Amino acid sequence: MKQLSLIKENCPQNHKCPSVAICPVGALTQTDFGAPEINHEKCIRCGKCATFCPKKALVMRDLNQ
Repeated sequence: MKQLSLIKENCPQNHKCPSVAICPVGALTQTDFGAPEINHEKCIRCGKCATFCPKKALVMRDLNQ
């Protein structure tokens, strides 16, 4: 099973996160220009946000490893 994770060190946190708008279920939120927050209850693990993240701060991780 995969789960979306945030690598906060990779997130510049100085702009509106483009991945928030691409999420089809609204699982990502952002306050001001901070790092996005992940609602794991809403996340369907489609990976669109991770693919779209320009700094690769959002990643899909395999929980079995």
